[in-house]
Amino acid sequence: MIKTVIFDIGNVLTRFCWNEYFADFHWDEQLLRRLAAATVLSEDWVEYDLGNLSDEEVLSLFIENDPAIEKELRASLLCVRGIIRKCDYAIPWIEELKSRGLQVLYLSNFSRKVLIDCMDAMDFLPYTDGGIFSFKVHKVKPDAAIYRILLRTYSLAADECVFLDDTPENIKAAEALGIHGIVFQNIEQAKNALNRYLSDPSL
Repeated sequence: MIKTVIFDIGNVLTRFCWNEYFADFHWDEQLLRRLAAATVLSEDWVEYDLGNLSDEEVLSLFIENDPAIEKELRASLLCVRGIIRKCDYAIPWIEELKSRGLQVLYLSNFSRKVLIDCMDAMDFLPYTDGGIFSFKVHKVKPDAAIYRILLRTYSLAADECVFLDDTPENIKAAEALGIHGIVFQNIEQAKNALNRYLSDPSL
């Protein structure tokens, strides 16, 4: 019997879109690729997600990765407000699940800076029963350790949990621990898949 629904936040309870954010700067595709290579695709980004680096420390490392675009790196990382957009369905969805007696938690790799700059888009957080941000425990999905921390923190039985994420690797890691996983391409699919599973976990 499922007792707990665990949500990834990016693209599940929010709209998370680097492309829309960077579009505001009107940079060409070549520059965007260089920015991505120096930041989110670098090993330094993982350390940032883990909470091991301050904003200034990680910015310095990104600049070392590609000194020629220092100005653009500083501009793009000074503030990431707008990278996450509020979804009107988040709070009603959480409330509907809780009205059915389910516990609702989150498990997210959002970095500290993203959380701070985009807190206004995450007004649903108080409606959940809690959860974990990766930077607070120095583990990131799909590392099995972060799922174990969540299970231990909230005294959860893995087989009584279902986890929704848009990244197959994250779902596989959860399923390896006995958590049921739902990977999806859009919200309606996620809602329908979750409702079917809650009605009949054997599906």
